[in-house]
Amino acid sequence: MNNIPIVFENNEIIIINKPAGISVQGGEGVAHPLDEELSKQMGYKLHLVHRLDKETCGLMVVAKNPAAAAKWINYIAGGNVKKEYIAITFGIPQLNGKEKKQGTIQDNVTKGKRELSAVTHFSVEKTWTTEIPSQNENDESKSLTFSKIHLKLGTGRMHQIRIHLAKAGAPIAGDDKHGNFKLNKMAKKALKIKNLLLCSKKLTLKENGKTTAFEVELPDYFSFENPKE
Repeated sequence: MNNIPIVFENNEIIIINKPAGISVQGGEGVAHPLDEELSKQMGYKLHLVHRLDKETCGLMVVAKNPAAAAKWINYIAGGNVKKEYIAITFGIPQLNGKEKKQGTIQDNVTKGKRELSAVTHFSVEKTWTTEIPSQNENDESKSLTFSKIHLKLGTGRMHQIRIHLAKAGAPIAGDDKHGNFKLNKMAKKALKIKNLLLCSKKLTLKENGKTTAFEVELPDYFSFENPKE
């Protein structure tokens, strides 16, 4: 495995730019979890402060010791770490049956047997339509509508963004778990979309009265979102 990119480091935390396809923790069938690989890379044990889905890329905080981990977990719970994401979706989100360019999705997500409240704020930055050529002479060409969406979390539930956008009628491209399998299959074949198009793009930290923001570029596989004019 290649070294995991480091964006920032101090005496308590490291902020990394997590690649897609890496599980953050070990488990059944997980050969190279991020917490183990990054610990090997740095030469000492690191501790997770929060998590990203295996398929999600972008900024993530890890701690250098248990005390720092506890501190930053509380920071996140207390709203001192703001997380912002970019997603590419099929279609435009709908609230109450109407397409909306911005708004707030408030809908419970299920964890085990529990229903947990969840809040996601979204703003559509751009929308475009891409023509999909017919696959054979008997088929008509089709079109797919995409949106580039900026998201801020009001809560941090597992798979929250993916579930909320799917429920709002705008599933994330490349999401085979919560998204639209038929559209994913079409996009994969015609547009070579193989990854989940969700990135933890910006983190803003507040500590001791000081605010610091970190931001990364979207990976190359998001580049199809700039269609030819």
